[in-house]
Amino acid sequence: MRKHLLKAIQIHAEECYPAESCGLLLSIGRAQKYFPCRNTATEPSEEFRIDPEEYAAAEDVGEVIGIIHSHPDATSRPSPRDLAMCEATELPWHILSWPEGDLRSITPTGSTPLLKRPFVHGAWDCWQVCADWYKREWGLEFEAFKRAEGWWESADSVSLYEANYESAGFVRVDKPQRGDMIVMQVGRTAHPNHAGIFLGADPILPDEDAATFGPGPFLLHHLYGRPSELIVFGGPWLERTRLVLRHRDAR
Repeated sequence: MRKHLLKAIQIHAEECYPAESCGLLLSIGRAQKYFPCRNTATEPSEEFRIDPEEYAAAEDVGEVIGIIHSHPDATSRPSPRDLAMCEATELPWHILSWPEGDLRSITPTGSTPLLKRPFVHGAWDCWQVCADWYKREWGLEFEAFKRAEGWWESADSVSLYEANYESAGFVRVDKPQRGDMIVMQVGRTAHPNHAGIFLGADPILPDEDAATFGPGPFLLHHLYGRPSELIVFGGPWLERTRLVLRHRDAR
């Protein structure tokens, strides 16, 4: 990181302390510039959020080539959310510990394992593990649906799975086959709020150690607050099932 950029980042972190500072690294011609942003998160001492309008304003100035934020009174070690969002944004992330002043950079790998990934709502969650399976297995890509924390709890909120499955290319079926998406209702919720990929009797995931037990059928899923995993699909999971969805390009 160039000295003038690091200095600007440090000044902003000091101004925002004890909240997290956040901003964007821009490329303008042959030069680079730090574009400071307001942290609009509900708990700015714990996380950050850049307003979409500010992000758009930065894009009017130059090309966004990195995302920067501070860790107040903590190390520059990336959190699970930092790692997840780095992958989701497909941009390098730069993390400044403050007031320590250590800067650490992480870059997207372009490939996150389907199994044992930590849960980060909106980045590594049940919808994303399904979308990633479809991309790797069938080459399908989906819109990165925006989902607010707790959208499933209120009857006034849009039921995201029910409202979007048709536009995403899915149709309802009665009996699952390998590759179908199983949409479930877990806990006391107003809407179906969980999904996984039905794998049938074949739990194999390329390049991953998918240790299994029993004869199946198996389900790949990512339950709230837990690492992504393979489970036997039956019993209470069948009782929670609300939709069985098959993509129009099913193999």
